[in-house]
Amino acid sequence: MSDLNSQLAQLTPEQRQAIMMKAQQEANQQVMGEMMQKMASTCFDKCSGTSGDKLDSREQSCLAMCQDRYLESRAQVQEALGKRQNGMS
Repeated sequence: MSDLNSQLAQLTPEQRQAIMMKAQQEANQQVMGEMMQKMASTCFDKCSGTSGDKLDSREQSCLAMCQDRYLESRAQVQEALGKRQNGMS
C-alpha cells in the first residue's frame, strides 16, 4: 500500500484528477449495469404472465410503464442526492 501511495505522490494533480474521474466513471457504469439488471428482473417478474413464448400487448405495456417508473424514480433519487452533495460542499 505504501508503494501505491508513493506512486500517487509522484503524479501531478491533473493526473490524480484524471484517475479519480476514470474510477468514478467505472463505478457509475457498474452501478448503472446493476440497476438495469434489477429493473429488467423486477419488471419482468411483475409483468410477465403465462402467455407463452411471446409477451402479449398487456405485458408489453406493463413492462414499458414499469421501466418508465423505475427510471423516473432513479432520476428523482439522483437529483436529490446531487442537491444534498451540493449542500455539503
